[in-house]
Amino acid sequence: MALRFILIVFIFQILSIQAQEKISIEKIWKYYAYYPEGAEGYRAMLDGNTYTVRKSDNSIVQRSFESKTKEEELVFQVPNANFEYSDYEFNSDESKILFLSDVKSIYRYSYTANYHLYDRATKKLEPLDEVHQPQTLAEYSPDGNYVSYIYKNNIYVKDLQSGKVSQLTNDGYKNEIINGTSDWVYEEEFALIKAYDWSPDSRSISFLKFNESKVKEFSMTFYNELYPSSYDFKYPKAGEDNSEVTLHIYSLQENEAQEVFLGQYEYLPRMEWSPTENKLIVQSMNRHQSSLKYHLIEKDAERWVQKMIFEERSQTYVDVDDNLIFLKDGNSLLRTSEIDGFKHIYKLSFNGEHTKVTKGTWDVIDFLGLDSKSNTIYFTSSEAHATQKSVYGIQTNGKKKRQITTEEGYNDAEFLQGMKYFIHTYSNANTPPVISLRDSKGKLIKVLEDNSRLRTLLKESYELSPKIIAPIRAGEQELNTWMILPHDFDSTKKYPVYINVYGGPGHNEVLDSWDGSDYMYHQLLAQEGYIVFCVDPRGTMYRGTEFKKSTYLELGKYETEDIINSALALAELDWVDENRIGIMGWSYGGFMSSLAITKGADVFEMAIAVAPVTSWRYYDNIYTERFMRTPQENAKGYDDNSPINHVSKLKGKYLLIHGAADDNVHYQNTMEMVNAMVAADKQFDLFIYPNKNHGIYGGNTRNHLFQMMFDYILKNL
Repeated sequence: MALRFILIVFIFQILSIQAQEKISIEKIWKYYAYYPEGAEGYRAMLDGNTYTVRKSDNSIVQRSFESKTKEEELVFQVPNANFEYSDYEFNSDESKILFLSDVKSIYRYSYTANYHLYDRATKKLEPLDEVHQPQTLAEYSPDGNYVSYIYKNNIYVKDLQSGKVSQLTNDGYKNEIINGTSDWVYEEEFALIKAYDWSPDSRSISFLKFNESKVKEFSMTFYNELYPSSYDFKYPKAGEDNSEVTLHIYSLQENEAQEVFLGQYEYLPRMEWSPTENKLIVQSMNRHQSSLKYHLIEKDAERWVQKMIFEERSQTYVDVDDNLIFLKDGNSLLRTSEIDGFKHIYKLSFNGEHTKVTKGTWDVIDFLGLDSKSNTIYFTSSEAHATQKSVYGIQTNGKKKRQITTEEGYNDAEFLQGMKYFIHTYSNANTPPVISLRDSKGKLIKVLEDNSRLRTLLKESYELSPKIIAPIRAGEQELNTWMILPHDFDSTKKYPVYINVYGGPGHNEVLDSWDGSDYMYHQLLAQEGYIVFCVDPRGTMYRGTEFKKSTYLELGKYETEDIINSALALAELDWVDENRIGIMGWSYGGFMSSLAITKGADVFEMAIAVAPVTSWRYYDNIYTERFMRTPQENAKGYDDNSPINHVSKLKGKYLLIHGAADDNVHYQNTMEMVNAMVAADKQFDLFIYPNKNHGIYGGNTRNHLFQMMFDYILKNL
């Protein structure tokens, strides 16, 4: 559906709208009145037919998936009211449970916790280690006889029979050496936190050692006491030194570690043991991330030896993902690659043979799992459209591909242990999530949560305009967009436009899925008479490699062109006020909105930039160099599209917002933008949230933030 048809569709759909209540910032961000319900946490058991769930009294019970009654067997009874836990995990044979409590975040994914061990046979519950706590990344060995964990950058193992605790590494030290977990940049950009793993025979542990002594420190200030405190951590900016990362394998029997040499590399982003054999796959990359190598590591006599079995090279970059599954033959695995222009599944044999499993002019999104009994791979893809996601199954030989979810919109699936069932979460742009249990063929077993309360509330109590997804012609590009028109839309009037943008690699905003609180915030703006618009420019996903990688070496250039051209296309519509077009973005989106209000100063009347990158010279090296190479190699690419170098063009209203404790996009970005605007004698607005990170949340913060942005829009657009 082209953009010119939006008005016709909107008028057709608006006939059923009956206004009763008004949306407000407080309802969205303080009282969470529109927050959808989730389903209770289902953990499939080894038999594949039952699952465990945590009850309101914190006990754990086991139930059957398909039983019509709620028959349940008690698995764990809380010993006393004082024992509280955040999560739990079974060991491999389900004879023991590991409980996490007092969980505290470190960065985006990492955390510390206090762990307790529970033996289902003896019903004994005990702390993992009362001396070395809090810990992180604790897990049972495959045979259930040990528990490994990290404490202060060192790896520990507890023998559950003797109770003895062994310290496997001794050189861990803050901001110098890390064993078994990752540094900041690996966590943020490779999503790698747990950097150790047990061999399937429970005799060895592979781990990465990070020597970050050469990495420069970044300091953040926290304002909590009479004298502010600082937090210092290692953060490698573009072009600067990385941690030196090495691979080691520790033998519990021999009580020693061996370093495994992998040749020349910069990064070790993934490692994975075969689930059945003592074969380890490790991936290595060069600094440009244009080469991804697969190393097979096996034991030869008393030493671990490696062999490079496959290399993928690119003229731009190779993405790292979690799509790696060993096949039951023990000599091959499944991976995804964009080598043919679209992301597809390939079979990689350990002899180096590389064969395609899926094919077509569409992208695979994620692996969901492999059913080894039927040789069926389950995956999601954008085959229907770049804005949609569906679940498919296909044989490992590439035959008998079938679509498992048929609903048009966004389909997520979490296959449960045994691969007999999956939790299906479905939504579309205007429908809150429906969560159900289905079998592997897609047959509905039961609805777990349909969010009928929220759907009824929105339908009967509020005047909402449909979010309509349609392409737009922006310059020479056809781009995916969505639009929400004002609730009282009249085609004979002219309306201001508020553009919401992200626009960066690896993330799409134009999706046929429920957008939660942001959806209601955009409905609030439509309630106040604004057209709300969003576009995915060049560089975004699910339209093939050429579209995705077209921004290589010039982040910001083509995305800004597409956003400006989209705004110009909107300005041609009879019902758009071309003098009242504004834009807002967060993170990469803040980079985009800052470029839009400067490079597109004649198009945009207002911009809000939350936690923006203002120069890629200030951002981390793994992310930035993947798309830009180093500043030393590509100074023009870095500087030509830095908003700092375009502030002289600024004409409209510009609001900068940042968290002072942002460990990701540093507050430095905003401060340097301020310096540039002061030097250029440009007026602007600024708000800083003390002690808040990149997400800017906690307490009343989100409510305050969105009220401020809302008021700014009403006043200036």
